[in-house]
Amino acid sequence: MGYWDLPEGTNCVEKTWITTKLATALGLVGSAYHIVAFQPDSALAALQRATNSTVTMATMGAIFGMATCLSAQARDAPDDPLNYFIGGCASGIFLGARTHSAVTGTSACLGLGTLAFFTKVGKMEGWKLAGPPKL
Repeated sequence: MGYWDLPEGTNCVEKTWITTKLATALGLVGSAYHIVAFQPDSALAALQRATNSTVTMATMGAIFGMATCLSAQARDAPDDPLNYFIGGCASGIFLGARTHSAVTGTSACLGLGTLAFFTKVGKMEGWKLAGPPKL
């Protein structure tokens, strides 16, 4: 089952596991590109960089999944896009704490929260970013 197949506000552990796996994969891909673009001095430095980035992304995915699901349960509004904003914002706050920067945390909170909010709205309304043209 995929993330969208599970009802909102239920199966929080499973939804969190799915978002954690996706974020981990994105972290690994991002780390690989970063290591290729900015060659580290040693293999140990490359491993440290990849581990740091991947664990940060995995943690952000876990925070998003859990915050979104718990918000849906606590607010008793499972399909409200605000739950996704809260999850994205919580992930952004973690990023700010990780980088020791309030500016990074604030902007990541607003950016990730807004992205998550519109992702949910788009899913609810059937928005398409790509696909066959309508003739």
